[in-house]
Amino acid sequence: MTEFVENPRRLETLVAGRATRDGAGVRLTRVLTGEWQQRLDPFLMLDQFGSDDPKDYGAGFPDHPHRGFETVTYMIAGRMRHQDSTGGQGLLQNGGVQWMTAGRGVIHSEMPEQEEGRMEGFQLWLNLPSHQKMYTPWYRDIQSDSIPEVTTAEGVLVRVISGHSHGVQGAMARPASDYPTDPLYLDLHFSGDQTFSQPLPITHNALVYVYRGDLQVLDAQGQAQALGLHRMGVLRNEGDGVRFRATAGTRALLIAGQPLGEPIAQYGPFVMNTRDELIQAVEDFQGGRLGR
Repeated sequence: MTEFVENPRRLETLVAGRATRDGAGVRLTRVLTGEWQQRLDPFLMLDQFGSDDPKDYGAGFPDHPHRGFETVTYMIAGRMRHQDSTGGQGLLQNGGVQWMTAGRGVIHSEMPEQEEGRMEGFQLWLNLPSHQKMYTPWYRDIQSDSIPEVTTAEGVLVRVISGHSHGVQGAMARPASDYPTDPLYLDLHFSGDQTFSQPLPITHNALVYVYRGDLQVLDAQGQAQALGLHRMGVLRNEGDGVRFRATAGTRALLIAGQPLGEPIAQYGPFVMNTRDELIQAVEDFQGGRLGR
């Protein structure tokens, strides 16, 4: 199936990630930071981690809480063991995804299950609407071979983590009536001088992040805007989709979703709608009631 886009979106702005450490000292790049939460609603954060040096990732992410949103962890390379306060556990490894709804609260850990080699991946935070923030915590581990892939007519390989692309439904398929953010999450692999098109609802906020090579964002006249390695492009809310061009070896994430338009109140790992709800989240955590 070929996707047709007549009036593709243009780049609004380019964003360089910020180097930081999180967990017990894991080195990472914070691509989507708090200042972009309103503009890229419903997305709250995007982190990229990647190193061949165990000192950069070996300490992992020991027990920590979450409430009020979802985390999507996409492992490009490496092995990460997760355990949580609901009794759940699993192994996330090369090409796999963990999709976790923190809901009313969960305490979990994400620890490397390797002492050498490359550890690389992404974690995306996706907001929940107010009526779902106190849902029962839930997660799903998706192994690499369970993530649908499609090769476009031009030869671009698309891994469809969520949403739809070129006639293929993503690994995470949920009714938009139940999950109004309606997220699209694609991993694009270019193998030559190729173009890629993807329709998007005009209401959806969208970003593209290049993690190998570089990419051009094309408009309706074929004019190109360059997007370099390790840059996030915020895409204008106009037109009927996106059109990219890249050469062999380029890999990029395309992420889009329906904004919630609700107040965002965040204190570290808690994302609610009001200050009072944040205070309650902290008190519940300190009192051992988180997730109960």
